[in-house]
Amino acid sequence: MIYTEYLPYAAAILIAVPFLIYIRQFVYSYIKLKEKELELVARKPTANDASKNQAYERMVLFLERIKPANLVTRFSPDLKPHEFLFLMEKTIAEEFDYNASQQLYIPKEIWQNIVTSKNNIIRQAQSAYSNMSEQATLEDLKTVFLMDYMNGEDHIGQSIEDLKSSIKFK
Repeated sequence: MIYTEYLPYAAAILIAVPFLIYIRQFVYSYIKLKEKELELVARKPTANDASKNQAYERMVLFLERIKPANLVTRFSPDLKPHEFLFLMEKTIAEEFDYNASQQLYIPKEIWQNIVTSKNNIIRQAQSAYSNMSEQATLEDLKTVFLMDYMNGEDHIGQSIEDLKSSIKFK
């Protein structure tokens, strides 16, 4: 029994090993939780995300404002058709210029769709005006303009859908 002198050390090791395993597991779990916390902090929205979201909101609002149904109600009903056309084009141009900086946050192809939508609305209004007779009233112009839009391709609706589908909420 020469090993009897090592018996207290063996007992201490047998008692200490489960505690060491428990401590190791605790430290490992703590490190994993800290990694998850850091990952969540890294995902936190940045100022750039807020600017991007605001750009998308502003462009959706712009597109909603240039829908023909909204344009025809915006101006005085006492206008002559050519005055309505002028004010409508001016309003669209001013709003577009005001929002032009938003292209920094919007993908190039979606921005191009927005520009195309704007140009198509102006073109449709000009076409409706040019196809009218001299005696036509503002109501006639508005009706033709709305009908042309309803019967044509909905560029504005498609641009809004493109904006909605491209934004990523985290």
